[in-house]
Amino acid sequence: MAAQAQLSSSSAAGAAEPVVEARTTATQITRELLRSKGIAGLYKGLGATLLRDVPFSIVYFPLFANLNKLGQKDPNVKAPFYVSFLSGCVAGSTAAVAVNPCDVIKTRLQSLQRGVNEDTYSGILDCTKKIWQKEGPMAFLKGAYCRALVIAPLFGIAQVVYFIGIAEFLLDILPKHRA
Repeated sequence: MAAQAQLSSSSAAGAAEPVVEARTTATQITRELLRSKGIAGLYKGLGATLLRDVPFSIVYFPLFANLNKLGQKDPNVKAPFYVSFLSGCVAGSTAAVAVNPCDVIKTRLQSLQRGVNEDTYSGILDCTKKIWQKEGPMAFLKGAYCRALVIAPLFGIAQVVYFIGIAEFLLDILPKHRA
């Protein structure tokens, strides 16, 4: 309200109207994709996303289980919550860095707008080849450090939430549907 009042008073005083750019919303992008590319446009990059997510899970879950097991004093008793937290952090970071090349490819394929000198790609193999040839192998690790820093606490917290049973509690309080 105050901003609108300020704009009204400044325009009344003869000041130039400020230009406000409208932001593109997810709904607008979805409509445009459906209009221009059909339902398949919504799934652009699905193969690359699966190429990243499946190996991530293959690395993360066994690594978490083994790290968490190291913190157990007795095989019949769960490891303390801080061990689950640290195991989730380490396993998440490790898996994130391990699959970062796939994440780079996925991100490039899913980009909606290209810069002036940026390549366009016809698929996963084309994208991989162009990145390797034009930027070299280290380009596949772009953003790995930041990704590891974001993923670590995310998966650590997720494991603690699982450890203390919040998910089970929430599921128990939801109304039960009778068959």
